[in-house]
Amino acid sequence: MSAAPIRSSASRRATLPENFNLFDEDSQALEKIRDVWLERGLCTRPADRSTAESSVVQLYRRSGLSKPEFVWVPSPRAGSDLIATEELLTKMSVDGTGLDCPSGYIASMFAASRRRMDARIERRRTDWQIERRQRERLIRASVWESLHTTLFDGVAAAIRTTLTPVAGRVTWYGQQEAHRIAYYETFRRYGLATFDSEDRELLDVQTALADSTGWWWAFDNVCIMAERPTALNAEPIPGSVQGARRLHHSDSPAIEFGDGTNAFVLHGAIVPDWVVLDPTAERIAQERNVEIRRCAIERIGWDTYIDSAGLTLVDETDDPGNAGCLLQLYASPEGWGRSGRILLAVNGSLERDGHRRRYGLHVPGWFTSAMDAAGWTYGITGADYACLVRRT
Repeated sequence: MSAAPIRSSASRRATLPENFNLFDEDSQALEKIRDVWLERGLCTRPADRSTAESSVVQLYRRSGLSKPEFVWVPSPRAGSDLIATEELLTKMSVDGTGLDCPSGYIASMFAASRRRMDARIERRRTDWQIERRQRERLIRASVWESLHTTLFDGVAAAIRTTLTPVAGRVTWYGQQEAHRIAYYETFRRYGLATFDSEDRELLDVQTALADSTGWWWAFDNVCIMAERPTALNAEPIPGSVQGARRLHHSDSPAIEFGDGTNAFVLHGAIVPDWVVLDPTAERIAQERNVEIRRCAIERIGWDTYIDSAGLTLVDETDDPGNAGCLLQLYASPEGWGRSGRILLAVNGSLERDGHRRRYGLHVPGWFTSAMDAAGWTYGITGADYACLVRRT
């Protein structure tokens, strides 16, 4: 097996000052910890192949396995293609309870380590005062949940849409697994829990992998290693108090790899390339996915879409809870797949850029009054909605 070589370079590690005190200012301190790991998870530098391979070798040896052959590919998509082409297999154990293969052994080793570390954290928690227990919850929210939202639910989910299906294979996400590593490392580094030597060493190995590579797959004699993205664009999630981010680029792929594999994402919504590159009323009419259709309409703007699609205005009125804005009720266009109407409204609160977003809501076809349709979306009558002073 072979793959086209890709130039690698040493990774620049993001670090915190040695005298950094977690409890000087809890929220600010945790923001710095999160941002260090976020930099790892969003990194687009070439993989540090030497560090990545050395780390995987340690995992193989800890599992009682020999050093594998390493094959580097330019993207996770190229990795899944190679796995499918070469028919690389994972084997179930005789009793069907697990994977009898390197990926199964490594996964079991990680799971056992997390259980031991969780037990140590739980043991310490019983001795903590209320203030310390509150800090533990803050660590969970600020580090684990924030990074999980950005990297695992966001970046990794977008990459998965590019893959050739390879059922039954265990995938590790390298840099996009930073959430769980950062969580346990925070407890270890700041003395909130004491882990045994085996678990500390495994944390070090996982940290090295998150800091040096992208996705990888372990098989009997070979390990497939994927390069990191060459471009990755993200924006803050509006209203996220923990600093979570989402993929977004309005003119090009939000994430792209060296071989051209890419994913288009608008404000966290994964969309086909035409939504970003060439949205038209005709394509929107043929789209059955409501979320993709919404993104495409907002991409070209509701006024342009209404004119292009020739939507019929049924009713319009002033929005009583949103001074200076209109409620507009349109007939659904042909091809949308279900009857009904579209209520066009303006958000009651400002977006991060200071503007109010215009959006459309699908409402039942029996409505002839924009006010009644607006009330229906809130579970009230149009007469009650007309009495609103301010809506959000």
